[in-house]
Amino acid sequence: MKGILLKELKLIKKDRRSFIFLLLMPIFFILMYGSIGGGSDSSRIALHVIDQDQSAASKAFIQQLDGIMDVKQDAASSLDTQVLKIKKGQLTEVLVVPKGFGQDLADGKQSELPFYQDASAQTTIAPIQAILNSVANGYREKKLSDTFTALGETGEQAQAALASPIAVKNIQTTSEQLSYLDIIVPGMTVMFVFFIMITMSKRFFEEKKTGLLSRIRSTRIKPMEYLIGMWLPFIFTVIIQCALLFGFGHYVYDLNLGDLSALGLVIVGLSIASTGIGMALCFLAPGESAAMVITQVITMGGALLGGLWMPSYLLPDMMQKIGKFTPQYWAQHSIQDIIVHHAHIADVWGGAAILATFGLIGLFIAFLRLPRFMRAAEN
Repeated sequence: MKGILLKELKLIKKDRRSFIFLLLMPIFFILMYGSIGGGSDSSRIALHVIDQDQSAASKAFIQQLDGIMDVKQDAASSLDTQVLKIKKGQLTEVLVVPKGFGQDLADGKQSELPFYQDASAQTTIAPIQAILNSVANGYREKKLSDTFTALGETGEQAQAALASPIAVKNIQTTSEQLSYLDIIVPGMTVMFVFFIMITMSKRFFEEKKTGLLSRIRSTRIKPMEYLIGMWLPFIFTVIIQCALLFGFGHYVYDLNLGDLSALGLVIVGLSIASTGIGMALCFLAPGESAAMVITQVITMGGALLGGLWMPSYLLPDMMQKIGKFTPQYWAQHSIQDIIVHHAHIADVWGGAAILATFGLIGLFIAFLRLPRFMRAAEN
């Protein structure tokens, strides 16, 4: 078994195509998707504003909005252009602070602020309208407070008069939000791990074609020793692949890896799952081409159902239920628990055990199918 193990390690080391596909390709995808969404702050609502008044009051008003939303100020002369963009679907909204805004506030008059909006984009507009109404109510309460004070009321009496009969009590809870990179780095890593099955099928069918498998059958090497000797080098390859990709995510994108011992446990479980399933595939597939097609189905289908491309909770209920029967689901969720929710070994050992179970079932199937595979190699 030792000789088989060393032979496979040397062959994997020489296989440059596998190195490119298993390591450089996921790095390329992480870089590509990371550059698209990794640096953007999508948590703040954007609002386009045109200040036609350019007074101290209008600037203070816009500054107040900018503390809540991502305010993008446009030139006063660009109103027609911005309205045209809304009509073309290139823009969803623009708020106009009209000329005379500051003077109206000073005189106690109501100032109307035109809010141009795309009627078909209410999902985007509704939060902006809620914020604008909240800010407007703040100005209204300030005006009422000044009026009460002018009538001889004390500050406390004015506050009591303005107090709402209903109060909402805010109770803070902790929520760890997934960032774009928290999905992409683990997702691309887990997805490309399963492409090891292409390398595995290539190796087994090559040994079958060259007659090496027939010669091994004539020796004293037991079937299980042969399987383990072929299996372990691929497990080591996947572990190294994961370590390099997560290291890349950490040093390039400052991805927090959490508890490294817990992450290592999940990576070991993932390596057993991917290579164990690969062992079963090698002996179940009728040929190398069929094995490659099946690998694509397992890899891409598992990526979709397992939440490697998007959070699982965004998928339809039926797909979420099916996804729990894939090893990709347990790998992705266990890794995200470590990265996002600061989970430790006690929290993820169950997911790692499920991953290992997938792999051991695959190894058992491979053991049952190996004699038939060897007999076919003699013909």
